[in-house]
Amino acid sequence: MARKKVNYAGRFGCRYGSRVRAKVNIVEADQRKLQKCPFCESLKAKRVSTGIYECKKCNAKFANKAYGVQ
Repeated sequence: MARKKVNYAGRFGCRYGSRVRAKVNIVEADQRKLQKCPFCESLKAKRVSTGIYECKKCNAKFANKAYGVQ
């Protein structure tokens, strides 16, 4: 039997309901993608920790929102 492809909320299994798991997938996909650096305006900023981002292009470290850059 083929294995089911799961996203970020796959770690929850069948718990917490499908709506909650769908929202977790949306939030975590946004937080894991590369963000826009406010200094060099490139899409190279990566989330290091909660609210802390580091740009791979200009090596700037900055604080912003917890799940994504505004």
